[in-house]
Amino acid sequence: MPEPDYPDIRSLHLFAAMSGEYFTALMRGAYVQNFPPQVDLIEEGDPSDFLHVVLSGSVELYSSWNNRETSVATVRPVSTFILAATIKDAPYLMSARTLEKSRIAMIPSQDVRAVFDVDAHFARAIVTELAQCYRSVVKNTKDLKLRTSLERLANYLLRQQKRENGDAEFQLPIEKRRLASLLGMTPENLSRSIKSLQAYGVSVNGNHVTISDQKDLEKFAKPSPLIDDYST
Repeated sequence: MPEPDYPDIRSLHLFAAMSGEYFTALMRGAYVQNFPPQVDLIEEGDPSDFLHVVLSGSVELYSSWNNRETSVATVRPVSTFILAATIKDAPYLMSARTLEKSRIAMIPSQDVRAVFDVDAHFARAIVTELAQCYRSVVKNTKDLKLRTSLERLANYLLRQQKRENGDAEFQLPIEKRRLASLLGMTPENLSRSIKSLQAYGVSVNGNHVTISDQKDLEKFAKPSPLIDDYST
């Protein structure tokens, strides 16, 4: 792997506290590759040969069954995927493909497991990362099971607004077809839900969102940190 890529990877919580010796050993076996959009990086069910790090671009994690497909998450720089499969030496439970031109680092899973066994700081960071992932899955499950599709969309927009520094106007980061899949909705249901949110001061033109009545939207959505705060 080119040394100029080291700082980006080292800045991740997963690698920040590990010893320099073991970090260098990990990077020695890793390599970086540029991928065009819509390239399949991994397929669910395949062996977890690598831990992937998104250095630039974006990657969609998705799953399929019985001719159906659903979007699970979007990974943006600088982030890893899929850590659990790497640590367990288990098959990937999701597939991954690039959404745009992306630069991906690939670290051999066997090297990650070897360093996990000998570097306590790295091991603690991995446990923390996996715990955070587990809590995110629980929150996402609560979102899907406890809320109506309209409530899910309203809270998604509030979360996205927060990421955009609370601005009343912002852009959706993904296309609506993928957003519908992410929220467990059909595109038609998403379209109807967008129209229904007009009553709460929300207008969506293309990917441009305007929230003109913040209090009314929040009163309807009832956001909760135990569901919507993915940072804890």
